[in-house]
Amino acid sequence: MALLTKSKYLIGLQCPQYLWTIFNDKDKIQKPDETAEFNFEQGYEVEKLAKLLYPQGVNQDTEDFAKNLKETRKNVLKQKTIYEAGFRHKNCFARADILIPAGDSWDIVEVKSSSNLKDVHIQDVAFQKYVYEGSGLTIRRCFLLHLNKDYVRKDKLDIKKLFVREDITIKVNEEIKGIHKRIEDMFKIIKLDKVPKIKVGKHCSKPYPCPLNCWDNVPENNVFCLYRGGKLSCELYEKGIETIKDIPDEIKLNDKQGIQKDCEKKKKIHVHKEKIKHFLKTLHYPLYYLDFETFSTVVPKFKNLKPYSQVPFQFSLHVVESKGSEPKHYDFLYSGHDDPRLDFLTALKKVLGTKGSIVVYNQSFEINRLKELALAFPSYSDWVSNVITRIVDLLVPFKNFSYYNPKQEGSASLKKVLPALVGKDYSNLDISDGGLASVKFFNMAYYDGKDVSKSLLEYCCLDTLGMVWIVDALREVIK
Repeated sequence: MALLTKSKYLIGLQCPQYLWTIFNDKDKIQKPDETAEFNFEQGYEVEKLAKLLYPQGVNQDTEDFAKNLKETRKNVLKQKTIYEAGFRHKNCFARADILIPAGDSWDIVEVKSSSNLKDVHIQDVAFQKYVYEGSGLTIRRCFLLHLNKDYVRKDKLDIKKLFVREDITIKVNEEIKGIHKRIEDMFKIIKLDKVPKIKVGKHCSKPYPCPLNCWDNVPENNVFCLYRGGKLSCELYEKGIETIKDIPDEIKLNDKQGIQKDCEKKKKIHVHKEKIKHFLKTLHYPLYYLDFETFSTVVPKFKNLKPYSQVPFQFSLHVVESKGSEPKHYDFLYSGHDDPRLDFLTALKKVLGTKGSIVVYNQSFEINRLKELALAFPSYSDWVSNVITRIVDLLVPFKNFSYYNPKQEGSASLKKVLPALVGKDYSNLDISDGGLASVKFFNMAYYDGKDVSKSLLEYCCLDTLGMVWIVDALREVIK
């Protein structure tokens, strides 16, 4: 009979189709990509640090299933704090990150790399408690050990301040009600001859991204592309309305959604020339097209960082001195193995002039990084303040739907706007998104040393050159 682990139980809560597939047709499940593997490694690092808070604990074998069960029973009898304590009950299996003796009962401590409590964490621990109590243990209290979002690292990492221990016993006891029936239903799904077909929806990405390819069968410009569609998108899809152009006229849409629908039905591009002209007038030469790349680690790696802080390691800058002049390119990529932030700031200050607009895409990202850098390096604070006053956000005309092309599929992101407006994309690059760029750099600088400098420079360069092309294209649009 199939064995339901806590990870598979959580999959069952998210999507019956995913649950059936992982037991009956697992070859259809995509393997984790490099970014996902990096995130897993970050989670493992958090678990290792958390266990240092309970130094009296004993490790269990996690590779050999039978050995893990045997070792757990032995250490339970000895009333030891146990890492990875495994129990089986009615073809369900769960392992606790940390199991702590409390007299004749036990406390569960579940470690998570998030900075707050989520519903899925309660569901996770509820399954553990169900298995442990079914195996004969008495569980006294349940805790979630997660990261302290307000912790700021000093010279050395303080793991006692890094973590917050939250009592979730009451919530777990509420969640565990009806769990037996949920588990029964999951085993019925697992035993089905054919995969249950489930419509796509929010559950495809929450609480975790699903590795199945269900979205391959959904048409372009579907209702989930509706700008801020949210609940409406789900309702439309449940009613059998799959594409934006097929949304009935009696359905009330906001102005931007209305533009999307009109463009889809008439196969046209929407252009509001006056609004685009107004935006272009906010650009003052010389123009500095700027883009940052950052990496983020769950555990703060350097001084003055919080969990998940963004660490800039690279920038690309295209400078257009006057209208019609060829852009000059400058770039920076940190080449050391320590904290890149001061080198980043020093290099940026050298090439970013004292006047002219600094054009970025989605200004909140660059502005927040600059403010963080000013806090970490106060001698740069006045310069950073001046830089921020010069920033202009190229996202604005697309976020406001002053320009909209159906090829954008409801998105105003650079990755969607560039091919829609300019006809160029990132498909021929080795690195084609920021998440992968972060992982590649981190591994090169702090892990395996594999040189990916050329690919990183090419990717970041296209971000800023793409912005140059977009502004030029907007000027053509309003002629």
